[in-house]
Amino acid sequence: MYEFVYHGSDGCPLYAVATGSGPVVVLLHGGGPDHRSLLPLADRLADTYTVVLPDVRGYGRSHCTDPARHTWAQYVEDVGALLDHLDLRRAAVGGTGLGGTITLRAAAACPGRIRAAVVISVEDIEDDSAKAAETAMMESFAARVIAEGIEAAWAPILPDLMPVIGTLVRDAVPRSDPASIAAACAIGRDRAFHSVEDLRSIAVPALIIPGADTRHPAVLAQEAAEILPHGILAPVALTAEMRTADDLARTVAPAVWDFLMKHLTIHGVQSLPGDGA
Repeated sequence: MYEFVYHGSDGCPLYAVATGSGPVVVLLHGGGPDHRSLLPLADRLADTYTVVLPDVRGYGRSHCTDPARHTWAQYVEDVGALLDHLDLRRAAVGGTGLGGTITLRAAAACPGRIRAAVVISVEDIEDDSAKAAETAMMESFAARVIAEGIEAAWAPILPDLMPVIGTLVRDAVPRSDPASIAAACAIGRDRAFHSVEDLRSIAVPALIIPGADTRHPAVLAQEAAEILPHGILAPVALTAEMRTADDLARTVAPAVWDFLMKHLTIHGVQSLPGDGA
Protein backbone atom coordinates (compact mmCIF):
# COMPACT_ATOMS: atom_id res chain seq x y z
CA MET A 1 0.00 0.00 0.00
CA TYR A 2 1.21 3.48 -0.76
CA GLU A 3 0.02 6.97 0.15
CA PHE A 4 -0.13 10.05 -2.05
CA VAL A 5 -1.53 13.57 -2.21
CA TYR A 6 -3.31 14.99 -5.24
CA HIS A 7 -5.04 18.34 -5.72
CA GLY A 8 -8.62 19.28 -6.44
CA SER A 9 -9.52 21.69 -9.23
CA ASP A 10 -9.38 24.49 -6.64
CA GLY A 11 -5.88 23.48 -5.53
CA CYS A 12 -7.03 21.83 -2.30
CA PRO A 13 -4.61 19.04 -1.28
CA LEU A 14 -6.42 15.71 -0.99
CA TYR A 15 -5.09 12.46 0.49
CA ALA A 16 -5.44 8.90 -0.79
CA VAL A 17 -3.94 5.43 -0.53
CA ALA A 18 -3.75 2.63 -3.09
CA THR A 19 -3.27 -1.10 -2.79
CA GLY A 20 -3.35 -4.17 -4.99
CA SER A 21 -2.67 -4.85 -8.64
CA GLY A 22 -4.88 -4.88 -11.72
CA PRO A 23 -7.63 -2.65 -13.15
CA VAL A 24 -8.28 0.42 -11.02
CA VAL A 25 -11.26 0.74 -8.70
CA VAL A 26 -11.79 3.98 -6.75
CA LEU A 27 -13.82 3.52 -3.55
CA LEU A 28 -15.18 6.55 -1.67
CA HIS A 29 -16.16 6.31 2.00
CA GLY A 30 -19.37 7.57 3.57
CA GLY A 31 -19.97 10.83 5.40
CA GLY A 32 -18.32 10.60 8.81
CA PRO A 33 -15.70 7.85 8.40
CA ASP A 34 -12.53 8.14 6.31
CA HIS A 35 -10.75 5.83 3.85
CA ARG A 36 -9.86 3.33 6.57
CA SER A 37 -13.49 2.23 6.71
CA LEU A 38 -12.96 0.59 3.31
CA LEU A 39 -9.57 -1.02 3.92
CA PRO A 40 -11.03 -4.49 4.63
CA LEU A 41 -13.04 -4.34 1.40
CA ALA A 42 -9.95 -3.19 -0.49
CA ASP A 43 -7.98 -6.10 0.96
CA ARG A 44 -10.55 -8.55 -0.43
CA LEU A 45 -10.31 -7.01 -3.91
CA ALA A 46 -6.58 -6.33 -4.03
CA ASP A 47 -5.57 -9.67 -5.55
CA THR A 48 -7.47 -8.73 -8.71
CA TYR A 49 -7.73 -4.94 -8.68
CA THR A 50 -5.78 -1.83 -7.78
CA VAL A 51 -8.03 -0.21 -5.19
CA VAL A 52 -7.64 3.53 -4.60
CA LEU A 53 -9.11 4.91 -1.37
CA PRO A 54 -9.24 8.71 -1.08
CA ASP A 55 -10.21 10.66 1.99
CA VAL A 56 -13.17 12.60 0.60
CA ARG A 57 -12.74 16.38 0.87
CA GLY A 58 -13.36 17.42 4.48
CA TYR A 59 -12.70 13.99 5.98
CA GLY A 60 -9.61 12.26 7.32
CA ARG A 61 -6.47 13.97 6.00
CA SER A 62 -8.26 15.81 3.16
CA HIS A 63 -8.82 19.00 5.14
CA CYS A 64 -11.13 21.63 3.68
CA THR A 65 -12.53 24.24 6.05
CA ASP A 66 -14.33 26.39 3.47
CA PRO A 67 -18.06 25.52 3.38
CA ALA A 68 -18.38 26.98 -0.14
CA ARG A 69 -16.08 24.25 -1.43
CA HIS A 70 -18.38 21.45 -0.26
CA THR A 71 -20.76 20.92 -3.18
CA TRP A 72 -21.67 17.89 -5.25
CA ALA A 73 -20.10 19.51 -8.30
CA GLN A 74 -16.82 19.98 -6.41
CA TYR A 75 -16.84 16.40 -5.17
CA VAL A 76 -17.30 15.20 -8.76
CA GLU A 77 -14.41 17.42 -9.86
CA ASP A 78 -12.31 15.83 -7.11
CA VAL A 79 -12.97 12.40 -8.64
CA GLY A 80 -11.82 13.74 -12.00
CA ALA A 81 -8.72 15.28 -10.39
CA LEU A 82 -7.87 11.93 -8.82
CA LEU A 83 -8.16 10.12 -12.15
CA ASP A 84 -6.03 12.82 -13.78
CA HIS A 85 -3.39 12.44 -11.07
CA LEU A 86 -3.32 8.68 -11.70
CA ASP A 87 -3.15 9.27 -15.47
CA LEU A 88 -6.41 7.38 -15.94
CA ARG A 89 -8.93 8.18 -18.63
CA ARG A 90 -11.58 5.97 -17.00
CA ALA A 91 -11.98 3.80 -13.93
CA ALA A 92 -14.60 1.97 -11.93
CA VAL A 93 -15.82 4.16 -9.07
CA GLY A 94 -17.90 3.24 -6.06
CA GLY A 95 -18.63 4.15 -2.51
CA THR A 96 -20.70 3.87 0.63
CA GLY A 97 -23.36 6.41 1.60
CA LEU A 98 -21.96 9.83 0.68
CA GLY A 99 -19.36 8.12 -1.50
CA GLY A 100 -22.10 6.31 -3.36
CA THR A 101 -23.92 9.57 -4.03
CA ILE A 102 -20.70 11.12 -5.35
CA THR A 103 -20.33 8.05 -7.58
CA LEU A 104 -23.82 8.50 -9.03
CA ARG A 105 -23.26 12.22 -9.56
CA ALA A 106 -19.95 11.53 -11.31
CA ALA A 107 -21.57 8.89 -13.51
CA ALA A 108 -24.27 11.39 -14.47
CA ALA A 109 -21.91 14.31 -15.09
CA CYS A 110 -18.89 12.51 -16.56
CA PRO A 111 -20.02 9.17 -18.04
CA GLY A 112 -16.93 8.97 -20.20
CA ARG A 113 -14.75 8.71 -17.10
CA ILE A 114 -16.76 6.17 -15.12
CA ARG A 115 -16.45 2.63 -16.43
CA ALA A 116 -18.75 1.08 -13.82
CA ALA A 117 -20.38 2.24 -10.58
CA VAL A 118 -20.77 0.50 -7.22
CA VAL A 119 -23.20 2.11 -4.78
CA ILE A 120 -23.25 0.61 -1.29
CA SER A 121 -25.99 1.75 1.10
CA VAL A 122 -27.76 4.23 -1.18
CA GLU A 123 -28.47 7.58 0.48
CA ASP A 124 -32.06 8.79 0.56
CA ILE A 125 -33.25 11.12 -2.20
CA GLU A 126 -35.45 13.59 -0.35
CA ASP A 127 -38.50 15.53 -1.44
CA ASP A 128 -38.56 19.27 -0.75
CA SER A 129 -39.72 19.06 2.85
CA ALA A 130 -37.33 16.23 3.74
CA LYS A 131 -34.47 18.16 2.13
CA ALA A 132 -35.29 21.22 4.23
CA ALA A 133 -35.22 19.04 7.34
CA GLU A 134 -31.87 17.55 6.31
CA THR A 135 -30.40 21.02 5.75
CA ALA A 136 -31.48 22.11 9.23
CA MET A 137 -30.11 18.90 10.75
CA MET A 138 -26.73 19.36 9.06
CA GLU A 139 -26.48 22.99 10.20
CA SER A 140 -27.28 21.92 13.77
CA PHE A 141 -24.67 19.15 13.50
CA ALA A 142 -22.02 21.66 12.34
CA ALA A 143 -22.80 23.93 15.28
CA ARG A 144 -22.43 21.03 17.72
CA VAL A 145 -19.10 20.02 16.16
CA ILE A 146 -17.70 23.50 16.81
CA ALA A 147 -19.20 23.81 20.29
CA GLU A 148 -18.86 20.28 21.64
CA GLY A 149 -16.70 18.22 19.29
CA ILE A 150 -17.32 15.63 16.57
CA GLU A 151 -18.26 12.70 18.81
CA ALA A 152 -20.81 14.76 20.72
CA ALA A 153 -22.28 16.03 17.47
CA TRP A 154 -22.92 12.46 16.29
CA ALA A 155 -24.44 11.30 19.60
CA PRO A 156 -28.11 12.12 18.82
CA ILE A 157 -27.84 10.85 15.22
CA LEU A 158 -26.10 7.48 15.38
CA PRO A 159 -28.89 5.62 17.24
CA ASP A 160 -31.08 5.96 14.13
CA LEU A 161 -28.42 4.62 11.77
CA MET A 162 -27.01 1.14 11.21
CA PRO A 163 -24.63 0.07 14.01
CA VAL A 164 -21.78 -0.37 11.57
CA ILE A 165 -21.96 3.34 10.74
CA GLY A 166 -21.48 4.17 14.41
CA THR A 167 -18.40 1.96 14.57
CA LEU A 168 -16.84 3.51 11.48
CA VAL A 169 -17.65 7.07 12.56
CA ARG A 170 -16.21 6.62 16.06
CA ASP A 171 -13.06 5.03 14.65
CA ALA A 172 -12.47 8.04 12.39
CA VAL A 173 -13.05 10.77 14.98
CA PRO A 174 -9.42 10.94 16.22
CA ARG A 175 -8.21 11.37 12.62
CA SER A 176 -10.78 14.05 11.74
CA ASP A 177 -10.38 17.82 11.67
CA PRO A 178 -13.38 19.45 13.42
CA ALA A 179 -13.31 22.59 11.27
CA SER A 180 -13.32 20.47 8.10
CA ILE A 181 -16.13 18.24 9.37
CA ALA A 182 -18.21 21.29 10.23
CA ALA A 183 -17.55 22.82 6.81
CA ALA A 184 -18.53 19.56 5.09
CA CYS A 185 -22.02 19.94 6.54
CA ALA A 186 -22.60 22.62 3.91
CA ILE A 187 -23.35 19.76 1.50
CA GLY A 188 -26.74 19.68 3.23
CA ARG A 189 -27.62 22.92 1.43
CA ASP A 190 -26.87 21.39 -1.97
CA ARG A 191 -29.02 18.82 -3.72
CA ALA A 192 -27.62 15.68 -5.31
CA PHE A 193 -30.86 14.60 -7.03
CA HIS A 194 -34.42 15.90 -6.99
CA SER A 195 -36.02 12.49 -7.44
CA VAL A 196 -35.05 8.90 -8.16
CA GLU A 197 -36.13 9.55 -11.75
CA ASP A 198 -32.97 11.65 -12.16
CA LEU A 199 -31.00 8.39 -12.14
CA ARG A 200 -32.54 7.36 -15.47
CA SER A 201 -29.91 9.39 -17.33
CA ILE A 202 -27.00 7.35 -15.88
CA ALA A 203 -25.99 4.87 -18.55
CA VAL A 204 -22.99 3.13 -16.97
CA PRO A 205 -23.37 -0.34 -15.38
CA ALA A 206 -24.25 0.19 -11.72
CA LEU A 207 -24.33 -2.29 -8.84
CA ILE A 208 -26.75 -1.19 -6.11
CA ILE A 209 -26.35 -2.63 -2.59
CA PRO A 210 -29.19 -1.66 -0.21
CA GLY A 211 -28.75 -0.10 3.19
CA ALA A 212 -30.94 -0.75 6.21
CA ASP A 213 -32.02 2.47 7.94
CA THR A 214 -34.13 5.56 7.24
CA ARG A 215 -31.16 7.48 5.87
CA HIS A 216 -30.28 4.57 3.55
CA PRO A 217 -33.65 2.96 2.77
CA ALA A 218 -33.67 -0.46 1.16
CA VAL A 219 -36.77 0.37 -0.89
CA LEU A 220 -34.90 3.24 -2.57
CA ALA A 221 -32.10 0.89 -3.57
CA GLN A 222 -34.61 -1.35 -5.32
CA GLU A 223 -36.19 1.63 -7.10
CA ALA A 224 -32.77 2.92 -8.16
CA ALA A 225 -31.75 -0.46 -9.58
CA GLU A 226 -34.98 -0.58 -11.60
CA ILE A 227 -34.67 2.98 -12.94
CA LEU A 228 -30.97 2.92 -13.81
CA PRO A 229 -30.73 1.72 -17.43
CA HIS A 230 -28.02 -0.78 -16.47
CA GLY A 231 -28.74 -1.09 -12.78
CA ILE A 232 -28.22 -4.36 -10.93
CA LEU A 233 -29.66 -4.96 -7.47
CA ALA A 234 -27.09 -6.92 -5.48
CA PRO A 235 -28.06 -10.25 -3.90
CA VAL A 236 -26.77 -8.90 -0.56
CA ALA A 237 -27.59 -5.91 1.64
CA LEU A 238 -26.30 -4.16 4.73
CA THR A 239 -28.02 -5.30 7.91
CA ALA A 240 -28.50 -4.17 11.49
CA GLU A 241 -26.35 -7.10 12.60
CA MET A 242 -23.22 -5.64 11.01
CA ARG A 243 -20.88 -4.00 13.48
CA THR A 244 -17.46 -3.53 11.86
CA ALA A 245 -15.70 -2.69 8.60
CA ASP A 246 -14.78 -6.37 8.38
CA ASP A 247 -18.46 -7.33 8.60
CA LEU A 248 -19.24 -4.89 5.80
CA ALA A 249 -16.44 -6.19 3.61
CA ARG A 250 -17.27 -9.85 4.24
CA THR A 251 -20.86 -9.27 3.14
CA VAL A 252 -20.41 -7.10 0.05
CA ALA A 253 -17.04 -8.16 -1.37
CA PRO A 254 -18.27 -11.23 -3.31
CA ALA A 255 -21.01 -9.24 -5.06
CA VAL A 256 -18.65 -6.36 -5.82
CA TRP A 257 -15.99 -8.73 -7.16
CA ASP A 258 -18.47 -10.56 -9.40
CA PHE A 259 -19.81 -7.25 -10.76
CA LEU A 260 -16.34 -5.89 -11.48
CA MET A 261 -15.30 -9.12 -13.19
CA LYS A 262 -18.17 -8.67 -15.65
CA HIS A 263 -17.80 -4.95 -16.25
CA LEU A 264 -14.17 -4.01 -15.68
CA THR A 265 -11.77 -6.72 -16.80
CA ILE A 266 -13.30 -7.89 -20.05
CA HIS A 267 -11.52 -5.30 -22.16
CA GLY A 268 -8.02 -5.78 -20.79
CA VAL A 269 -7.94 -2.63 -18.70
CA GLN A 270 -4.46 -1.65 -17.57
CA SER A 271 -3.29 -1.05 -14.02
CA LEU A 272 -1.72 2.14 -12.74
CA PRO A 273 -0.22 4.44 -13.84
CA GLY A 274 -2.22 4.52 -17.10
CA ASP A 275 -5.51 3.34 -18.53
CA GLY A 276 -5.14 2.35 -22.12
CA ALA A 277 -8.71 1.14 -22.62
